[in-house]
Amino acid sequence: MLTGKQRRHLRALGHGLKVVVQIGKDGIDDGLVAAVDHALTDHELVKVKVGEGAGLDRHDAADELARRTRSDVAQVLGYTVLLYRPHPDEPQIVLPRA
Repeated sequence: MLTGKQRRHLRALGHGLKVVVQIGKDGIDDGLVAAVDHALTDHELVKVKVGEGAGLDRHDAADELARRTRSDVAQVLGYTVLLYRPHPDEPQIVLPRA
């Protein structure tokens, strides 16, 4: 679980990131979860866009993606979700102390 200070740090890092994965009309399926999981392994911090056609609540979508990818929701801003998961072997992002 992330602290407020850690979330602020991640939001600052995520500000300049581009959206990596978009949730479309098919919603959150196994392929989408695999894509987000792969992106998290590669980058640790990723932006996911909840498309209007997805028909999902953005907060529910963020929580479900975080649960299924074992990550943390750093931010939900508009229809963009910022997810964080440290790399298991070589983490690149150093979080402030809790």
